[in-house]
Amino acid sequence: MPASMDRSRGRPRVVEGELLTLSDYVTESYCIYPDWRLHYVPRMKWNYQGDPMSSTIDIHGEPKKVLVLASNPAVSERTGWPIGFWWAELTHPYWEFVEAGYDITIASPDGGDLQADSFSDPSDASGYSADDLISRGFIASPTHAALVRNTPSIADLSLDGDDLGGFDAVFLVGGQAPMYTFRQDQRVKDLVGRFIAAGKIAAVVCHATCVLLDATLPSGEMVVEGRTWTGFANSEEDVADAFVGQQIQPFRIEDEARALTGSNFVVHGAFRAHAVRDGNLVTGQQQHSGAAAARLVIDALGR
Repeated sequence: MPASMDRSRGRPRVVEGELLTLSDYVTESYCIYPDWRLHYVPRMKWNYQGDPMSSTIDIHGEPKKVLVLASNPAVSERTGWPIGFWWAELTHPYWEFVEAGYDITIASPDGGDLQADSFSDPSDASGYSADDLISRGFIASPTHAALVRNTPSIADLSLDGDDLGGFDAVFLVGGQAPMYTFRQDQRVKDLVGRFIAAGKIAAVVCHATCVLLDATLPSGEMVVEGRTWTGFANSEEDVADAFVGQQIQPFRIEDEARALTGSNFVVHGAFRAHAVRDGNLVTGQQQHSGAAAARLVIDALGR
């Protein structure tokens, strides 16, 4: 960590312009902004030694446990499409956590089989995600594809205790369905608030960030009160709507986030990897930000 970093107020304090690399194999950078905010900046090359994709992990003690929560299937009220989670927002973070030696549980609020948004499938005829090789590999592996079938529910995981089932972090996967499912699900909002209140990590990416519009801590304070965070941008909604020729989402996260008082909502360029860590809240802007958000979780938890 940079020499200027300290732990005042329980959050890292840094000097603007310093750069942080999270491990020897990471080839991207994190630009450090004033007062403990880490913003991910893609593809700024570092010199490194060894295999950047090494699966040899030196784990000391028990591995960190991450709960990856994806939406149950739904139907869009705007388009009539069957909708669900976004593959890259599950598979790319999964890869990062596996490489860090973490113990990962994929679950959903209600349990059962999950369904991905068709545009996120690399084999979809639209070709929208054709270059997503990590998701292609995950889907092609019978062992990994089985992880999104018969998922445990929130109730199955014994999360009621103060230790939240022993999980060190929760990671909410985006996609189109969370705009209907997570947005209305108090269980999901409470889970995020309880992880934050317990000093654990809560990470939320893409359209799953809609939960942060009104998620609260057990004390009643908004999770995003006094925090900087990101989520799906209006510029990205414009691109998505133009691609299919109609409005897709029932509302826009950026519009509602900017209407909140007491928090700081920020976005990067459209569909550029962008993740922000503010204390123990990590957020990612869209589907290209899942790996960046996962790396910030790893930075916070260690290996």
